[in-house]
Amino acid sequence: MCHYCGCREIPLIKDFIREHEAATDLTGEIARLLAAGDLAAAGALLPPLAAELASHWRGEEDGLFRVMRGDPEFAAYIDALEAEHRELAALLATVDLASPADRAVLLTAFQELHEHIAKEEDGLFPASLIALTAADWNDSMAAWQRAHPGRQPSRPG
Repeated sequence: MCHYCGCREIPLIKDFIREHEAATDLTGEIARLLAAGDLAAAGALLPPLAAELASHWRGEEDGLFRVMRGDPEFAAYIDALEAEHRELAALLATVDLASPADRAVLLTAFQELHEHIAKEEDGLFPASLIALTAADWNDSMAAWQRAHPGRQPSRPG
């Protein structure tokens, strides 16, 4: 992970990274439970994972992604990230943990989620430092707040 550009100190980026960590913690716990054969406990964690990701994706897509898409240089990159959001959402909504094949697909999707997060944290987030205006940051933060009613954003620094 990059720690050089300073984007991790931006409150909105801190919040996105915190959400990434929450999602990966859940995927790790689900994977451990599946390995232990506890399908019921693993299945009980799928709705919280889906909810965490849904609010996270809404905050990203309605905010940071939307304003960055205004630059043609980022449009295809963002389109691919959003497609990955849709694919994982569909899988989480339909996965049958009783099926060994579905469990394998889910575990592969968790690995792909790690790769997806790296594309955001090591690519798009640092690029946002030079691409966004103050108004873009304000719009992005407002979108995050709409996606997370009742939650307070991180503080600067």
